[in-house]
Amino acid sequence: SVRILLSSDGRPLSARIELLQGPNNSKQVMDIYTEDGMERPFFAVIETPGRGNMVRVVNTAPLEFPMYCIVEPYDIKSRNDPSYSENESTQLTWS
Repeated sequence: SVRILLSSDGRPLSARIELLQGPNNSKQVMDIYTEDGMERPFFAVIETPGRGNMVRVVNTAPLEFPMYCIVEPYDIKSRNDPSYSENESTQLTWS
């Protein structure tokens, strides 16, 4: 999995996130828009099962509206994982 954070310096944020899973599958697309990328940034955790996945982030706004993008690997614990605990407040951990 990956976690994605998109923000701007207070200007409108317009972007497209694409998830490509292998050469023979169609890509999944998410279009994002917010009036103020500083007050209302976009954050998501996207599951990327298996190998060969690619995440592409495209700024669809004009050149005058730059954006900041952070994409990092993210590990979601499984119930089959020996370190998994029902008592944890969250089952999401950094990889």
